[in-house]
Amino acid sequence: MKKAYATLEQIQKIAETYDTPFYLYDEKGIRENARKVQKAFSWNNGFKEYFAVKACPNPSILKVLKEEGCGTDCSSLTELQMSDACGFSGHDIMFSSNETPLSEYVFADKLGGIINLDDFTNIEELEETLGSFPETMSLRYNPGGYFQIANTIMDSPQDAKYGMTTDQIIEGFKILKSKGVKHFGMHSFLASNTVTNDYYPTLAKQLFELAVRIKNETGVELNFINLSGGVGIPYKPDQEGNDIEVIGAGVHKVFDEVLVPNGLGDISIFTEMGRFMTGPYGALITKVIHFKHTYKEYAGVDACAVNLMRPAMYGSYHHITVLGKENAPADKVYDVVGSLCENNDKFAIDRELPELEKGDYLFIHDAGAHGFAMGYNYNGKLWSAELLLREDGSVKLIRRAQTPQDYFATLDIDDTMKKYL
Repeated sequence: MKKAYATLEQIQKIAETYDTPFYLYDEKGIRENARKVQKAFSWNNGFKEYFAVKACPNPSILKVLKEEGCGTDCSSLTELQMSDACGFSGHDIMFSSNETPLSEYVFADKLGGIINLDDFTNIEELEETLGSFPETMSLRYNPGGYFQIANTIMDSPQDAKYGMTTDQIIEGFKILKSKGVKHFGMHSFLASNTVTNDYYPTLAKQLFELAVRIKNETGVELNFINLSGGVGIPYKPDQEGNDIEVIGAGVHKVFDEVLVPNGLGDISIFTEMGRFMTGPYGALITKVIHFKHTYKEYAGVDACAVNLMRPAMYGSYHHITVLGKENAPADKVYDVVGSLCENNDKFAIDRELPELEKGDYLFIHDAGAHGFAMGYNYNGKLWSAELLLREDGSVKLIRRAQTPQDYFATLDIDDTMKKYL
């Protein structure tokens, strides 16, 4: 059973200062998890976790992870700027983008970040843009076909827009070497939110074997291999989560089997997890404000899909704890819904919960990655505040709630909306 990391009493106290809905992140949980990741890959001297900023783009979260030894994986100008502002620099930044505006390559190069090219044509494009290549370059790989573990198909890379074919990446390394690049990396992402300890080891073996082929055919000895993200979390309470120590040991095993005998035992292993790093350590806190009794029982809350769109967009499951009623029988069935003019604005459908009352606080679990970050303003709804629950039990505001003034601020409105600004 999933357990909330905040009590009803804590939330009631916080709500005296900050209106619901709001996000609450668990600093202690984030730090402990980051340390587990570092320990799991400590066998590799060059290991580094590059946190996927897209998952939770907040400077306070990035600073916590920086203190734990992480770098950042960025996919846009603003993510690069946020990383720079938080003190990340040089090779602590990985820039993995696609369909990239050329100005963003220039900025990434200015920061000294590692540029990870998505497409073969980007090679010529980057040289024309920068005038020459940085000393360190990375290329993104897509093997095509289907990616499977044992007899289970996990995803179909052939349908993904990311990465280069095998022939393209080999030719790409030949070109980079001829142009004077001195340090090389390879990156690949083949499946999303995997809840199996076999994903990274299976992916690693495929990439390690390709690294040997690249060495033999081009003379390029890779300096790092980036396993990217894809390590998921158990959203449902009956799911067994990944064991990062088992995962790290699995990668170690294939590292020793494939790379070491081929003289590539100095390759650094990188990861760029997002969901696994912060997902379980962020929750959306919302309050029950309304009930509707028609063909179903509806519990209306003061959050909606603009605050957490995953259930509406993907039909994703997020567990809900009714704070203060953790031990009460879950003998009522509700659709938990928001106020958007969209019928899919539902955090839960036919969910068994304790009997709800107006004013109950709901703790919506596993929203710490791709939760707030995917927010939007449909129906003129405003983004919520983000709060950090510190290790000492105090709470820090790390993003204030959006106001109507913020919403109207970018409009070309002459005097139309002046009274609200």
